Amino acid sequence: MDVALNLVTIIVSILLIGVTLLQTKGSSFSGAFGGGSDSIQRTRRGFEKTLFQFTIGIAGFFLVLSIMSSIFLSS
Repeated sequence: MDVALNLVTIIVSILLIGVTLLQTKGSSFSGAFGGGSDSIQRTRRGFEKTLFQFTIGIAGFFLVLSIMSSIFLSS
């Protein structure tokens, strides 16, 4: 059980990294620190919105897996 939980956690973390990198692909380096002027009033539409919601879902799943892993490994 511990090995399977750790493997799923690793796979989900790699997927989360990939999805996060896909989101920031279109932004410039200065936009990450608030220097981008076009990011003030910007709405997400289409694939970008779906990718954003998928990222939130994967992050929540990763959080649940991490909590489960800490509970199972401590007992």
